Amino acid sequence: MTLTLYFLRHGETPYTKTGAYCGSLDPELTSEGKQMAEAFAAAYRNLPWAGVYVSPRKRTIATAQPLCAAIGVEMQLREGLKEMDFGKWEGNTPDWVRENHLDDYINWMTEPSWNPPTDGETAVEVVSRAISVIAEIEAQFSTGNVLIVAHKTTIRILLCNLLGIDLGRYRDRMEVRVGSVSVVKFSTYGPLLQRLGDRAHLNEALQSRAET
Repeated sequence: MTLTLYFLRHGETPYTKTGAYCGSLDPELTSEGKQMAEAFAAAYRNLPWAGVYVSPRKRTIATAQPLCAAIGVEMQLREGLKEMDFGKWEGNTPDWVRENHLDDYINWMTEPSWNPPTDGETAVEVVSRAISVIAEIEAQFSTGNVLIVAHKTTIRILLCNLLGIDLGRYRDRMEVRVGSVSVVKFSTYGPLLQRLGDRAHLNEALQSRAET
């Protein structure tokens, strides 16, 4: 048996519906977001879990809670898994950012590895803190299934890092929709992507929820 990581993006929030940058803001899940969390727990509760690591935000904690309650495992909160800090953009839409911070937006869209949102974090800064959590998990568990509940940008950046993909291309190479799970198995030859953005555990109504 090998180590397998399940990267679960949190359920729906008011920000996933509007497309505004959420980052370090701390919204609750919507009622549909809570249903997404329950659906994941129902589909995956019988998998033997070695551990659950969670970003310390309300939306990620609430997403992990149903599974943790079902299997009797205490979630481990890790600051390294929090979402990218979008600085002055937080709470605002891309249209607002383009109007008020156009140069920073163009630089960020062109090369986000080293160019941050205005007063925010770069992709390199995100991966430097998030990958330490992966290293901790690898040191703790040589085998088994570990759930990581985090955020859209953080998950995409981590997946790029593990798979050897240029961090600056995380938006172009990885689609991780709300409530989806991506699976990476640590094989003999390194991390192997087995599933990306899987939402099969959600019913049709939840899968059809709009996301911008």
